[in-house]
Amino acid sequence: MDICEEMETFSSKNMAMKAQKKILSQMASKSMAQMFIDDTSSEILDELYRVSKEYSGNKTEAQKVIKDLVKIAVKIGVLFHHNRFTPEELSLAQNFKKKLQQGAMTAISFHEVEFTFEKSVISEILIKCRDILLKLVEKHLTPKSHGRINHVFNHYSDTELLTQLYNPDGPFKARLTNICKGLNKMLEDGTL
Repeated sequence: MDICEEMETFSSKNMAMKAQKKILSQMASKSMAQMFIDDTSSEILDELYRVSKEYSGNKTEAQKVIKDLVKIAVKIGVLFHHNRFTPEELSLAQNFKKKLQQGAMTAISFHEVEFTFEKSVISEILIKCRDILLKLVEKHLTPKSHGRINHVFNHYSDTELLTQLYNPDGPFKARLTNICKGLNKMLEDGTL
């Protein structure tokens, strides 16, 4: 590409969006998350972090999963803010939202109704969410971001983690209650 072609394809709006995504990606800490994520979401993220940390016994890995989740959420928010999605991609985003809501309702139902938990159901919903999200951002985010999406969804769709989380006599009972309370509030408020 010569300099003339480069100047014709140059867009300050595109450059600003890329810079914004890059800066926000590098600032994905708990304090940054609170600027972009409401209190209920933040509480859910905190509980997910604690579950991951206690399940894996690895604080660094738990932090990385949540950091990846926040980075992806912020980047997708930037893409929406800059109207970067085509009508087809917006349709995928709606499908993702519906599947995520289905997952939240399923998670709540499994928590509220004893002996209904089926690890494969939630795992399959999360894997479907991952696949829809990857398709949505396929042309917009880097392979590194795609790896972050895989990391987050593969982590939380792990059937052994889900089994431990939903164990009625297990160590995560209070955490699951808090997660489900938050999900329920988000569903009621229409923020999920």
